[in-house]
Amino acid sequence: MRSLLFVISLICFCSQTALSWKKEEFRSCDQTPFCKRARSRTPGACSLIVGDVSITDGDLVAKLLPKTPNQDDGDQIKPLVLSLSVYRDGIVRFRVDEDHSLNPPKKRFRVPDVVVSEFEEKKIWLQKVATETISGDTSPSSVVYVSDGYEAVVRHDPFEVYVREKSGDRRRVVSLNSHGLFDFEQLGKKTEGDNWEEKFRTHTDSRPFGPQSISFDVSFYDSSFVYGIPEHATSFALKPTKGPGVEESEPYRLFNLDVFEYDHESPFGLYGSIPFMVSHGKSGKTCGFFWLNAAEMQIDVLANGWDAESGISLPSGQSRIDTLWMSEAGIVDTFFFVGPEPKDVVKQYASVTGTSAMPQLFATGYHQCRWNYKDEEDVAQVDSKFDEHDIPYDVLWLDIEHTDGKRYFTWDSVLFPHPEEMQKKLAAKGRKMVTIVDPHIKRDDSYFLHKEATHMGHYVKDSSGKDFDGWCWPGSSSYIDMLSPEIREWWGGRFSYKNYAGSTPSLYIWNDMNEPSVFNGPEVTMPRDALHVGGVEHREVHNAYGYYFHMATSDGLVMRGEGKDRPFVLSRAIFPGTQRYGAIWTGDNTAEWEHLRVSIPMILTLGLTGITFSGADIGGFFGNPEPELLVRWYQVGAYYPFFRGHAHHDTKRREPWLFGERNTELMRDAIHTRYMLLPYFYTLFREANLTGVPVVRPLWMEFPQDEATFSNDEAFMVGDGLLVQGVYTKGTTHASVYLPGKESWFDLRNGKTYVGGKTHKMDAPEESIPAFQKAGTIIPRKDRFRRSSSQMDNNPYTLVVALNSSQEAAGELYIDDGKSFEFRRGAYIHRRFVFSNGVLTSTNLAPPQARLSSQCLIDRIILLGHSSGPKSAFVEPLNQKAEIEMGPLRMGGLVASSGTKVLTIRKPGVRVDQDWTVKIL
Repeated sequence: MRSLLFVISLICFCSQTALSWKKEEFRSCDQTPFCKRARSRTPGACSLIVGDVSITDGDLVAKLLPKTPNQDDGDQIKPLVLSLSVYRDGIVRFRVDEDHSLNPPKKRFRVPDVVVSEFEEKKIWLQKVATETISGDTSPSSVVYVSDGYEAVVRHDPFEVYVREKSGDRRRVVSLNSHGLFDFEQLGKKTEGDNWEEKFRTHTDSRPFGPQSISFDVSFYDSSFVYGIPEHATSFALKPTKGPGVEESEPYRLFNLDVFEYDHESPFGLYGSIPFMVSHGKSGKTCGFFWLNAAEMQIDVLANGWDAESGISLPSGQSRIDTLWMSEAGIVDTFFFVGPEPKDVVKQYASVTGTSAMPQLFATGYHQCRWNYKDEEDVAQVDSKFDEHDIPYDVLWLDIEHTDGKRYFTWDSVLFPHPEEMQKKLAAKGRKMVTIVDPHIKRDDSYFLHKEATHMGHYVKDSSGKDFDGWCWPGSSSYIDMLSPEIREWWGGRFSYKNYAGSTPSLYIWNDMNEPSVFNGPEVTMPRDALHVGGVEHREVHNAYGYYFHMATSDGLVMRGEGKDRPFVLSRAIFPGTQRYGAIWTGDNTAEWEHLRVSIPMILTLGLTGITFSGADIGGFFGNPEPELLVRWYQVGAYYPFFRGHAHHDTKRREPWLFGERNTELMRDAIHTRYMLLPYFYTLFREANLTGVPVVRPLWMEFPQDEATFSNDEAFMVGDGLLVQGVYTKGTTHASVYLPGKESWFDLRNGKTYVGGKTHKMDAPEESIPAFQKAGTIIPRKDRFRRSSSQMDNNPYTLVVALNSSQEAAGELYIDDGKSFEFRRGAYIHRRFVFSNGVLTSTNLAPPQARLSSQCLIDRIILLGHSSGPKSAFVEPLNQKAEIEMGPLRMGGLVASSGTKVLTIRKPGVRVDQDWTVKIL
């Protein structure tokens, strides 16, 4: 009876959380002892100093010692070990840990498999350390080389670390412990009388090693705003959370949680955690700070004047933003990125955690999802309706109801009796299917996966050492221990065609609930004292659990395809490095205008912190969007890097053809816009794969000295060529759009010209949202639509050349086979297009050994902003003329009804993979 009552209460809990986020289910800072302790400390509280400095194995190493030794040995702070390493391109790594020679109760957890192996190849082996006495200090500080323009300073007393410029007045860039808030709680051995337990609601955390938190302040200099540290549903520029003028004082929380229907303006943590913060200021310079730590973290952005009574003197000639970083466990493993340009910082971060995986082409198209498409007939009908309404799409998704009783890697034999045939029918049109596989495994002795995982000891353990038993969608469930590389490899093998019966090469995977979500756990997740392989407590690895699950699944798909095909795996939980394994989405949003609006700063933040392949559920997961909201969401979502419609099973069906003919037309136009721009998006994904620069960018990344862009999070750049302004208010037919820079902008729909550097009031009719191409860019398109992206492979290209005030423009196009890893071996096309002096030139950017060809032609060349009225064009090496026409701008199948007449070169006859010139006569 007790178990029945528990199940009933669990069902009530699940239904309640599905209706709305219940704040009381989650801890605030005041209910989180380590956060409360760290916030209560006053500036200057740190009593540690630096001693025993030396150069060892190319690093500066030292001890952190108490300035005044405590005579009571029981309370004595044991020395900590400090190391500082320098890497090429302006990166400093700073670490602090307990001294293992002093035999702490156990080794503190260091997060594995996040820093890419090639990063160590960039290490600069330090040969010497200089000394310098900082003004006002009584002892010298240590100074080491970082790069030609920067050096790192380890201040001994008081303890402080910072990076500064070498030249001029040696301005600071970023610093740690400038306010003396550093604190490192050392692991303990429990003795009689120790009461280390923590309670929250009905849950008790045993905390066998006692308090072990770490906190410190970080300051960013010459800074106007700070950004990053996702995942939160809040503004792009982070708002102060503590200090003068802050009403609700709650830090930004980084603790991966399953949060239903989250608030749209809150510092509360969501599904993922990226402890990487970026600073940008009026000088146009950018810097960054990253803490590699998988435990719960809380971060305060401190309001100006918070330290008015501290008595600590910092450089007064530099603006500064101070922050306080607090974590429950782990070590100090931090990275300082000196920039100085915005793209430099994201490249520096990517050199540590990796660049984005190159997606298959289909993954950049439109995805149609619902919890749940109920059976094979439903799948077939939805698929055919897309064709009937001339709407392209690439992927159809199945949620948890497709399985046999929530047992993953299975199919409901009544609803989906012929899964392989179903997938093959989609594949015949170039389409794929995605099924869901979550980390909770149904505890059923007849379930093959549970039997194998139990027998092999692959589950996370509870604090007593038994297989952890929690509740999720299947009921009683256990969770695969993804911290172990061996267990990850075993998990990857589950995706073979033999082990995943009914799967085919066109089936890909969705990892949901991988925070991990535990319905009856503390804060709807796993207890912190649960145990992973090697005795690692869950508190130490929590934020990385979903990352390792995502990694194992992605690697499994690579194994399935014998290393030939790129995987596609969508994850909800995120951590640094997630970008190497697939896409993510912003979770369980709601059909509200504010959730549409907040999707932009969320996606901008994710891109800035490495996760460029992201998107929000079109229309909102919860609730029923009114047609106007749904249309506007499709119009914005067509520019998301990841473009998927998804909805809760309690909502009304919302496929694009269910809202009347006019709304179907509008949503079809939005999806057509995405497919028209796929060559441009795919080229940008390759740039992200090579450099870490995101597909969707904040305006200030392209215009770093334009202060009007610094807090703008309603408009965004797609690459360096497109600016998009969403419509986020019901009934709006106009929008104010700030167009940065000194050059002009061209309306994407009609070619009309707008000057840069000012705000324009634009029409925003129901047909479209404001979108513009920057003068000086060339954007590749495909204007003929098919059923799916792969069926567009042989379609011709259009080049849209937007000329700047010098009558010049440039752009790039990247092409590969769209599916395999052969691009890594040179099987790709990479072209650069330059228009100058009346001539458009195509040149090769690929290395000489590149070996991919294409028969695709350039069908149209559209010139925006051309100053003269030419009659024809001459094409070489074809040695022939091409037609020129003046008329309205064509955008895919649409023809502008009004606007500027533009010059179009029709059928120049040149191949996309060859060198050629087109001269305007």
